[in-house]
Amino acid sequence: MKILRLCCINSIFVLSLMAPLNQASEAPIINPKTRFHPVYGTLGMVVTQEAIASQVGADILAEGGNAIDAAVASGFALAVTLPRAGNLAGGGFMVIHLANEDKTIALDYREMAPAESHREMFLNEAGDVDKKVARYSIKSSGVPGTVAGLLHAHKSYGLLSIEKVLNPAIKLARDGFKVNLDLSSSLTSRYERLSSNPASRNYFFKPNGESYQPGEVLIQQDLANTLKRISEYGRAGFYGGKTAKLMVDEMKNLGGLITLDDLRNYRVVTREPVCGDFHGNTICAMPPPSSGGVHLIQMLNILEGWDLRSLGHNSAAYIHRLAEAMRRAYADRSIYLGDPDFYRVPIDDITDKNYANALRSGINLAKATPSVDVHSGLDVDPEILQVGKKLSDDESSETTHFSTWDQWGNVVSNTTTLNFSYGNGISIPGAGFLMNNEMDDFSAKPGTPNAFGLLGGVANAIEPGKRPLSSMTPSIVFDKTGFPLLVTGSPGGSTIITTVLQTILNVLVFEMGIAEGASVPRVHHQWFPDRLLLESGISRDTVHLLSVMGHNIGDAEYVLGDTQSIQRGPKNSLFGASDPRRPGAAAVAQ
Repeated sequence: MKILRLCCINSIFVLSLMAPLNQASEAPIINPKTRFHPVYGTLGMVVTQEAIASQVGADILAEGGNAIDAAVASGFALAVTLPRAGNLAGGGFMVIHLANEDKTIALDYREMAPAESHREMFLNEAGDVDKKVARYSIKSSGVPGTVAGLLHAHKSYGLLSIEKVLNPAIKLARDGFKVNLDLSSSLTSRYERLSSNPASRNYFFKPNGESYQPGEVLIQQDLANTLKRISEYGRAGFYGGKTAKLMVDEMKNLGGLITLDDLRNYRVVTREPVCGDFHGNTICAMPPPSSGGVHLIQMLNILEGWDLRSLGHNSAAYIHRLAEAMRRAYADRSIYLGDPDFYRVPIDDITDKNYANALRSGINLAKATPSVDVHSGLDVDPEILQVGKKLSDDESSETTHFSTWDQWGNVVSNTTTLNFSYGNGISIPGAGFLMNNEMDDFSAKPGTPNAFGLLGGVANAIEPGKRPLSSMTPSIVFDKTGFPLLVTGSPGGSTIITTVLQTILNVLVFEMGIAEGASVPRVHHQWFPDRLLLESGISRDTVHLLSVMGHNIGDAEYVLGDTQSIQRGPKNSLFGASDPRRPGAAAVAQ
């Protein structure tokens, strides 16, 4: 009820601000004529895909924590309340802006391939990819990075004790929480896969095998014990000791590859974010092994050459330009993106504005380019970019999404995942958590698409210690004075990059408030398959015009992405918006 009460209070604040905001020279954050309204706050904001986790983060802010504390607390809470995507045994990426230092960093806590993995591990005797093994077996699990990543962020940049930050998640697992309709429906829809694993069946369904109904309490005692060990022993409470033994024992039981050495050797890497300029605004996002930042900047560079606003939002002319920019970026992705510790990703070449100009000049504004005719425009041989082996094993000195913002101006954009919903469906007995199936994000066979239809080459081939390529795109947008303006990100597999792209364009080009910008229909093209996906809400006339232009139109009922965003308003006010595409999400102000 606390969340509902906050929303009501926020509505009162919003109404009181309408007149002055609409009279300002800035684009209005609040428009009384729109159907979409954000949550208002002045001292901080937490936006996640699950309301309880959002409240956990907001409470941490209220206790004196900063945006990093709130993000870590929400991340661990999501492992309890959103098991299909929140996780302990997955991985992800975090982009952090530190206000006092005026510094933006990127934390890579992506999963790693086990030491015993190899390039042909998912090929059958005929040399084809065995999709069942690559996606649903214990061999599909990479070495988890989430716990290491969250702990690293907290130790490096948090204010509160780890005990205080972890306690809400421990309590939620130990005492239980009321299952909402979204969780109940999600578990029911994955009943066959989850119930085929004895531990998952025990953790996520009632003793009689039935699904939990909305309002019933889900208690996860084994998970609570695991979280308690992390709280008491830090990294050693997960990558060593009892939890690690439970993981490795199950690997041995089911034929998995992760060893105690793999767990001990896992490292978080601090990287430089990929940043670019768009009409005077600076956009910073995740670098490789995420492809998100590179291709977000690349597409913005291509699109910057047109007066998009004059075309009209989601007009045929606008969507055509989006689709053509998208297919060219994803063509480059398939060739050049991979783990930068194994492969010299040509980031500067791909994000160069002159390269974007060249790509733009090749786009026919009246006709779609068949994807078979689209090839990388880079004059770079991917074979010479191989480094042969991992550059360093040393820790740097230095798909659910959540965003946090504190009263001091620190900002966190975090995307984390198990890959598939509920990962490979395998839980660790005695530990209470699901394993990821991120090994499918590698190119098991160059030229063969993964589960999201994405093609990859040698740059993303399986190698021991390597991190698989990702589309996760946690992003922070800075205004022309250098202050954070917008933080956003999304789940959605291959559609993540294009979802973030359109959210940013909606705010910067079409001057939508973040609630509206997150709600309007989106489109997606990823080169192959040669298909333009359109959400419902795109007019039939527009669809017809796109078809006449030669676009292959996919199912108009697709839901693309699920953004969790915060936008700064006048006088450092904050406006949070959860994407309406997924139920159960919430923006909570502090």
